[in-house]
Amino acid sequence: MSRFIEGLDRRERLLLPDCIDDYVGDDSPVRVVDMFVDELDLGVLGFAGAAATGRPGYHPATMLKLYIYGYLNQVQSSRRLEREAGRNVECMWLTGKLAPDFKTIADFRRDHGAAIQAACRRFVLVCRNLGLIAGGTVAVDGSRLRAVNARDRNFTPATIQRRKEQVDDSIQRYLGMLDTVDRQEGEGAELRTVRLTTRLDALRRQMRDLEAMEEAVTASADRQISLTDPDARAMASAGGGTGLVGYNLQAAVDAETHIVVAHEVINLGHDRTSLARMGEQARDATGVATLTVLADRGYFSGAQVLACEQVGVVPICPRPLTSGAKADGRFGKQDFAYQPETDTYRCPAGETLTRRFATVEQGLTLHGYATPACRSRCTMKTRCTAGVERRIKRWEHEEVVEAMQARLDRWPDAMRVRRRTVEHVFGTLKDWMGRSHFKTRRIGNVATEASLHILAYNIKRAIALRGVPALVAAMQD
Repeated sequence: MSRFIEGLDRRERLLLPDCIDDYVGDDSPVRVVDMFVDELDLGVLGFAGAAATGRPGYHPATMLKLYIYGYLNQVQSSRRLEREAGRNVECMWLTGKLAPDFKTIADFRRDHGAAIQAACRRFVLVCRNLGLIAGGTVAVDGSRLRAVNARDRNFTPATIQRRKEQVDDSIQRYLGMLDTVDRQEGEGAELRTVRLTTRLDALRRQMRDLEAMEEAVTASADRQISLTDPDARAMASAGGGTGLVGYNLQAAVDAETHIVVAHEVINLGHDRTSLARMGEQARDATGVATLTVLADRGYFSGAQVLACEQVGVVPICPRPLTSGAKADGRFGKQDFAYQPETDTYRCPAGETLTRRFATVEQGLTLHGYATPACRSRCTMKTRCTAGVERRIKRWEHEEVVEAMQARLDRWPDAMRVRRRTVEHVFGTLKDWMGRSHFKTRRIGNVATEASLHILAYNIKRAIALRGVPALVAAMQD
């Protein structure tokens, strides 16, 4: 007699077969997916209804459940989802044993992008109604994620120039080799001459293609062209000298429950223009009148800080030190104290800098301050400026930036809270993607794919906070 646990004979016929529901536990995440989708008004969200003629199609609820299940379990490919629908018990439970083909699955994501994104926002509203969003503070950050487009299929003026130099070096090398072969005799020399000539012709064609691409890049709006995914853009990454071609995923995460309350996909390689927009979206999603937004120094922009104040968002963002004076061992602007009652600055030597002129730089009105003491009696001039006199420029709305700095001074752990809140989200999403790229092309389709990732993350986070039975019961009420 065997000492091991034995299973059923697969050829044995059962008088009363098991129900599929018996294979799905009460704590399975698919029960949350099923309840959430069933409670949605799919027509209001923008999902297409049944066709009046022709062969009946799959219900949008079935397809949406299949996609959410796939992204919950790191199955984002339409072909892999097709296989899962035919062999996975939880998938069968969700879809009623329906198994759409991969093209039908892929077409649903492509044709219902806006509706899928609306479903993601609706789950945020569900979390808000269930008390899973604190709503007082959010952390905002952006992460660069790779697109389908390879780096060799992206062209900028710098990359074209570098490739032209490489091709030119190769041409010169082959010409030198050809000169050497010309001084030789025999059948081998003739074969080498043909081979080198063929290679030179290919390099010259490549040079002509690069010159034509250079003209196209110069004529483009942002002086950049991607061939595989036209919307993807080259972006610098955290590693020095490295980069990728992809998209910038912006996310606002609740600081207490870590639910992603708002997100957006852009194809800009920086975050400087996103602070006010993400803050406003997060404020609307959380339903609070005033929201505190934590962001790193990459988001700093005086215009964005001012815009935040105007839409009910309180930003906390460090100001980067861009002056070269400190690096050269001289006093920086922060060493000059502004005196609002007299609209003057006091320098480290105790002299008063008064307003002298106004200028406009990059659309911002700046006031200049200086003192004649720099020209005569200052004993600290060598530590202050290498010019005739030191000038301090002040933005006309500088007070909003100073107020933000005061908030940061009162909350020294703000950036630590930001880091532990939002960076974990991006690490998780990249892990789910397998450190790979988006599966779709064009920014609209990529935004849909990002929404499915965010929706899956929020569902898992809500389950971690409440548990499956309690969450299902709460959504039923």
